[in-house]
Amino acid sequence: MAAWSGEIAFLQIATGANEQLVSVREVQAVAGEGLEGDRYFKKLGTYSNKPGGGRQVTLVELESVEALKRDLKIDLEPTQTRRNIVTRSVPLNHLVGQQFRLGREAVFRGVRLCEPCDLLEKLTFKGVREAFVHRGGLRADIISGGPLRVGDPITPV
Repeated sequence: MAAWSGEIAFLQIATGANEQLVSVREVQAVAGEGLEGDRYFKKLGTYSNKPGGGRQVTLVELESVEALKRDLKIDLEPTQTRRNIVTRSVPLNHLVGQQFRLGREAVFRGVRLCEPCDLLEKLTFKGVREAFVHRGGLRADIISGGPLRVGDPITPV
């Protein structure tokens, strides 16, 4: 894959399962845990108690959100994606099994694609689930933590 670099467009956390996500300017990524204050960090997320990796943080490409609006007239706000980190210019589908850096310190490992679920469509708009298939983002684990801020760079490791 060719070299790439992107940035954090939005950071979002929810205090509990099924709660509305809230945009924040800064959050602490904690290795092996998640984003401080988020439902998955607190083990309150929908799938928190199921075994397996990829339950610490979710990411989605801003370009996917923009494509829904442009192509399907589905106006989804970044917080409505149910993803923690909205990226710009990052090829998330190619990061399964790869490590990447957010900001100066935090290193993440892509675990698997974050395919859309029934809950996403239930909480947003009819058609979102189908529209987000294979572009619903990435589930990742935090290898080393650090502060994350909107506008921070995202780069391969």
